[in-house]
Amino acid sequence: MLSTQTIEIVKSTAPVLEENGVLLTKHFYQKMFENNPEVLPYFNRAHQNRGSQQEALAGAICAYAKNIDNLDALGGAVSLITNKHAALKVEPEHYPIVGVNLLASIKDVLGDAATDEIINAWKEAYFFLADILIDVEKGIYNEQAYESFKEFKVEKKVDESEIITSFYLRPSDNSKLPSFTAGQYITVRVPYDGITTMRNYSLSDYPVKDLLRISVKREEGSPDGYVSNYLHSKLSVGDTLEVAAPVGDFTYKKSENGSVFLAGGIGITPLLSMVKAALIEGEPRVEFIHANKSRSVQAFKNELSDLSEKYKCFAPLYFYENSSEELADNEYEGFITKDFLEKRNFDLNSNFYICGPSAFMAMMKKHLLELGVDPSKIFIEFFGPLETL
Repeated sequence: MLSTQTIEIVKSTAPVLEENGVLLTKHFYQKMFENNPEVLPYFNRAHQNRGSQQEALAGAICAYAKNIDNLDALGGAVSLITNKHAALKVEPEHYPIVGVNLLASIKDVLGDAATDEIINAWKEAYFFLADILIDVEKGIYNEQAYESFKEFKVEKKVDESEIITSFYLRPSDNSKLPSFTAGQYITVRVPYDGITTMRNYSLSDYPVKDLLRISVKREEGSPDGYVSNYLHSKLSVGDTLEVAAPVGDFTYKKSENGSVFLAGGIGITPLLSMVKAALIEGEPRVEFIHANKSRSVQAFKNELSDLSEKYKCFAPLYFYENSSEELADNEYEGFITKDFLEKRNFDLNSNFYICGPSAFMAMMKKHLLELGVDPSKIFIEFFGPLETL
């Protein structure tokens, strides 16, 4: 356990870390990549370039400092972080690299304010947290079907819309597919600039027998689109791809009161597998609403229609930001509003799952809270660094 003195010192640094958090984390990443370039493949350079990774780490450091005497408050963040780490195959030997560079950065940025007493307290606090994360990640690794990355063969590529393509994957050695819970994701590793880079993609079908399916949005002309464009343009049927075993804590949980799924754009990928799981489980009500900019970019509408034919209680709804065509009875123009959600007359004890762009998720969460949904019933997936919604 942490000493009382360490807890008091770390908590006392929270205000100054809040004020200098992003400056600190920018300095930290620069220092770590210079001192330890071997960790570069573990980080998304697009998130680095636009600053979201630095902001996320700054927020996490401040949250830890504020709650160091009440770590139960960080339980959800620990689960998300350890699953992200397991997806990237972070190992115990990586933690000292981060710790040494982080402590050096605290000293560099805070200068004389970073006394030996403060540095020693943060050293104790960091490695205490590292031990917690390492232990949780060990449990995740022990449950996985295989270690590290495994070669999969692309069996099929299917265009789902103008910008989304599905990739059907089979182990190259024809071994059994890894099991997963609806909503989880895999990590793919591809060559990049003389090294490798990794991205997480949700498994978009459930259940599966022969092939894993990921469905990827092409990020045209965007710095964060390297891997998506690699998959779309360079990966052909018959090619192979390095794939890590499924992980993720944004997963389907059976509810006796029903489930509501709110998807924005490509956010449909984990939710589609979860919808299928809920229908298989025979939940009393399964509601799915998908918002898109237009029909041309929408994926899986035919698949959802097939589900509505098979399960007569299931009737998906669609929103389009722009629609030049006549709207069907289950289609709407504009955005999902609080009034619209209220008129659906959901059981507020249902489970609510949200996935999509950050602004979409923030707005949907706000609507649900204002309608009286308990926060513990709202589940959100983060595709990038953890953000505050």
